[in-house]
Amino acid sequence: QVRLVESGGGLVQVGDSLKLSCAASGGTFGSYAFGWFRQAPGKEREFVAGISWRLGTSVGYQDFAQGRFTISRDNDRRTVYLQMNTLKPEDTAVYYCAAAYGPGGVSRTTSGYRHWGPGTQVSVSS
Repeated sequence: QVRLVESGGGLVQVGDSLKLSCAASGGTFGSYAFGWFRQAPGKEREFVAGISWRLGTSVGYQDFAQGRFTISRDNDRRTVYLQMNTLKPEDTAVYYCAAAYGPGGVSRTTSGYRHWGPGTQVSVSS
């Protein structure tokens, strides 16, 4: 069973960049697809970006992330990344990494992922 730990969050200014990391232990890393989700106070958890298993040839982004965020995976390092550029105050949230075993492309729903990390806080100050 894969276990996930996010890192890289913090307090930044509008327009800054952050790179989140999701380190996975246990399981066969290449056999999992991964997603990044976020949850702001009082709001539901929402999809940010996802990447398919093995070589990650399929990626998907929520509209607000398209063009600003980039998801990637390093199978040798067992790590998934989320590069976030041009951050806005509305990007403030807890960001979660999630894993889903096997093929099937990129799921955009929380129910599509079985394994979750504890989250990392991202705060964007204006």
